[in-house]
Amino acid sequence: MSDINPTKTLDVRGLYCPEPVFRTKIEMDKLSVGNVLKIIADDPDAEEDITRWVDRNGHDLIKLIKEDNQLIFLIKKSK
Repeated sequence: MSDINPTKTLDVRGLYCPEPVFRTKIEMDKLSVGNVLKIIADDPDAEEDITRWVDRNGHDLIKLIKEDNQLIFLIKKSK
């Protein structure tokens, strides 16, 4: 992950569906194309929810890291 520098970090730990996806959308809307958003979540459903949202909206999931009980997503804005 050291080779990827996120433009912004979004910490949604402690929040559950649909909040992590909702807040991801809000932050992605603020970014410019090519920027990277780092999301830290601990909702087990976030893996499927955020991954689907990324696919549906045409962005790129650069990396998904699972550490203990948390998920770290790196998403590049594509459009």
